[in-house]
Amino acid sequence: MDSSNVLEAQIQKLEEKAKIAPLPADLLEKIDEEIALLRGSLNPSTSSGQAGSGSFVTFENVANYINWVTSLPFNKETKDNLDLVLAKQILDKNHYGLENVKNRILEYLSSLILNMQGKTDSVLRAPILCLVGLAGTGKTTLAYSIAETLARKFARIPFGGMGDARVLRGASRAFADSEPGQVIKNIVRSQCKNPVILLDELDRITETGRSDVMGVLVELLDPEQNKTFIDHYIDYPFDLSHTLFVATANNTTNITTAVLDRLEIIQLPSYTDEEKTVIAKKYLFPKIRQQSGLLENQITIADAVWPLVIRPLGYDSGMRSLERTVEGICRKVTRLIVEKKSQAVNVTTENIKEFLPT
Repeated sequence: MDSSNVLEAQIQKLEEKAKIAPLPADLLEKIDEEIALLRGSLNPSTSSGQAGSGSFVTFENVANYINWVTSLPFNKETKDNLDLVLAKQILDKNHYGLENVKNRILEYLSSLILNMQGKTDSVLRAPILCLVGLAGTGKTTLAYSIAETLARKFARIPFGGMGDARVLRGASRAFADSEPGQVIKNIVRSQCKNPVILLDELDRITETGRSDVMGVLVELLDPEQNKTFIDHYIDYPFDLSHTLFVATANNTTNITTAVLDRLEIIQLPSYTDEEKTVIAKKYLFPKIRQQSGLLENQITIADAVWPLVIRPLGYDSGMRSLERTVEGICRKVTRLIVEKKSQAVNVTTENIKEFLPT
């Protein structure tokens, strides 16, 4: 079988793939036109009757495009959790305090519930929350919890060091090695049109690319515009109005006014030593103990120890240093148990120096 016949067989597979995909009619028509042009490029261009080398490049271009387009979930959505009591339980389980943030999420969920019960045709516009706080105050983990609360898929787009708007919006197929942007890629990975997408560290976009990236964000975060968001690679509008965007930033200094106007800013406060103690005992320690392979009866930490662990970190606004300290304690205990030097360890004020990371 010569190369033309091989390519024709592959083209037929692409045709079948496009036909069975739930695509809008005008997009399917566009794909049919591309396939027709592709067939036209398969005319023999050498004396031996073989297809020219340019044909394979054209096929790859069209095949990649069809694969991306047919993977888009134009009509697929996950079912939201509409149990307000369960939602509150999840938020309280994952986070201590932060009542302002929790209330915003529960208010949005309440609106969803009323819309579902009333079966109204109005589109409920998701708020675009922006969690602002110093490093380690729980911004990213809170975004995960929002997705868990709503029973939605979760995706993350890191903005740290982003300097090219094409990372978000994709590159035109006229460019070599072009592909969709991070927005469409994460929609495809989520396989639904209503995921929670985290726009992480909006304030860390590079200086050179800030104006272009912020320009894309203005459209992306505007409910009147994102219902017809166009990725330059896909070159067809996709409805993002059901997507819940959550942004994070250490501060809002480097975020343009136009983008800030589209965000609901929620300040995450720094933690006091008392709050850190509660979080460490109730959330961090049980999680880290389990991750370290320790049973509940193999390690205990006396209440009097926690101020000694936290006090040197009192000026740390977040929880990361404290988390690393607790991890260090647990690792030292696991070593004692594995080396059979102890079966269980009680960390007290008398022996705490033996377990603190050095």
